[in-house]
Amino acid sequence: MDQGRKTGGGSRKGIPNRITADVRAAIAVFAEANVGKLQTWIDAVAEKDPARALDLFVRVLEYHLPKLARTELTEEPREEPQLIRVVFVPPPDRSSKSDAAGSSG
Repeated sequence: MDQGRKTGGGSRKGIPNRITADVRAAIAVFAEANVGKLQTWIDAVAEKDPARALDLFVRVLEYHLPKLARTELTEEPREEPQLIRVVFVPPPDRSSKSDAAGSSG
């Protein structure tokens, strides 16, 4: 057998194994069966600890609206300030002749 070659055994990269897929499916079934109870549970927690209820709500919300990925800037800040020049150009002079000629077309 050549060194570095696989003979086909094992799972392929990126494909979850059967047990992982089964666990995810079971969690999905549980979540779907209890989605109607979620409001009742959060209301019950909110009676005793509103901050905790808000925390739970935010955690559940992350599954609906995923967090944005963080990005890291790797460029070093510039020492010299950047000069940005904004030039305002006056609008073209419109005479009454050009207005009349444009409206007759």
